[in-house]
Amino acid sequence: KSSVQTIGEEQIQNPYTELLVLKGHQDIVRFLVQIDDCRFASAGDDGIIFLWNAQTGEKLFELYGHTHKITAIAPFSSSDASEEQTHLILTASADRTVIVWDCTSGRQVQKVSCFHSTVKCLTVLQRLDVWLSGGSDLCVWNRKLDLLCKTSHLTDAGISALVELPRNCIAAAVGKELIIFRLIASNDGSEGWNILEVKRLVDHQDNILSLVSVNDLTFVTGSHVGELIVWDALDWTKQASECNFWDSSVHPDVQAEIKLSQSQNETSIQHLTSDEECVFAAVGKGIYVYNLQMKRVIACQRSAHDSSVLHIEKLPNRQLISCSEDGSVRIWELREKQQLPAEPVPTGFFNMWGFGRANRQASQAAKKMQENTPMFFLELVGDLIGHSSAVQMFLYFGELGLATCSADHLIILWKDGERESRLRSLTLFQKLAQNGDLQIRF
Repeated sequence: KSSVQTIGEEQIQNPYTELLVLKGHQDIVRFLVQIDDCRFASAGDDGIIFLWNAQTGEKLFELYGHTHKITAIAPFSSSDASEEQTHLILTASADRTVIVWDCTSGRQVQKVSCFHSTVKCLTVLQRLDVWLSGGSDLCVWNRKLDLLCKTSHLTDAGISALVELPRNCIAAAVGKELIIFRLIASNDGSEGWNILEVKRLVDHQDNILSLVSVNDLTFVTGSHVGELIVWDALDWTKQASECNFWDSSVHPDVQAEIKLSQSQNETSIQHLTSDEECVFAAVGKGIYVYNLQMKRVIACQRSAHDSSVLHIEKLPNRQLISCSEDGSVRIWELREKQQLPAEPVPTGFFNMWGFGRANRQASQAAKKMQENTPMFFLELVGDLIGHSSAVQMFLYFGELGLATCSADHLIILWKDGERESRLRSLTLFQKLAQNGDLQIRF
């Protein structure tokens, strides 16, 4: 019997009771990126980019220009105060090109095809008005797609993830290494930059799969074998680490021998997200909440899904959403555990004076267990069933709902059924009033 939690049809706390299925892609849809409050782009293995309206599900544009699958996508908004804000998106492909698209017109602004290998990640540094591409090299570009500078060839594996750090620094995941680069402005007064490799961090035992910035002081990395490391973003020192996601002393419901039988895939940290207080990690089939101040896991759901969790996000209302290779999307609520009542104070003479070594040891053991035991738990409050294959990721649009993409070639917009019903009623009411068909009787 599966250890994964189930939830009945009565899902009172799940608002997503209505869905819109968006069709167009011919292959796996791997990426969703938000353009503004009501538009988003989708891309995947068919090499086509679609722009959608998140409110209506209307397809706005189909963008053709790549000949192979999309490997990275990033939004790039104009920061020029003198002109109206323009929304651009960057897309990288296995055809070794990067294209800049205008989201308003749907046209191709420019194409770069001078890469020696596939670009695996794109990062925009809005403050410096440049963007970075990571593959076998790290390249810095301006808005006009001029190459400002690049590193020498790093490794055949290349850069798999990038995160912006303070003081014009970048952390790049290259295999199991974390390389810190600094961007230095050119001395000649031009807008050029130079890239300087500052440090290599080799604390991980296996490939780094996920990187997330918490704030200006902290960032976090996660590896294929389940190592989570918290780093100082200013001096790049290791602040804390967690690799005991299967430790029975941390999670009393886990049998000790289970740890030996776990494959690396089941402890792989696929995705990380964060708020100022905690890091939320998708580890194998489970979800873990790591408190940065306490430096330990405070809540976990070891079997959140039947297969690997691919993406996780925290919502503003203490809820989490996760999606998985098993095709499901689930909503969790982080709740505080009811603490057990304190033990009564022994009344015996020796106990009163602190004699009795056994009691002291027992109380210390109990205290240690209490310190290690998670103080919160994740309760399943919603299960969104709609996709027939692995759900790659999702975007949360607040009142407009949730967009998910999948290996089944579909995008689904999940809507708050009650809200949509009220909106339809209001629209009908307004139409009747305009047509004069609405008669108010007293």
